[in-house]
Amino acid sequence: MTSAAGVPRKAGLEVDRFSGAAYASMGIPTDPFTPVFALSRAAGWAAHLLESHGHNRLIRPRAEYTGALDARYAPFDQR
Repeated sequence: MTSAAGVPRKAGLEVDRFSGAAYASMGIPTDPFTPVFALSRAAGWAAHLLESHGHNRLIRPRAEYTGALDARYAPFDQR
């Protein structure tokens, strides 16, 4: 990933990787992991929604896509 200024950026680790391990160590079944992850992010999603309505503009990431624009899609089983 590259920032809009052209400076390379490192992608951070997902916090879900560690929370999933913590839930498993506490004996929580794996079936509700996805809903729990989504619920834990709901406050952030709501905050972004309120910010975008408050300023009446879309929130844009500060990075530009630098990957190939003409890449072909490969089905999952052929990757």
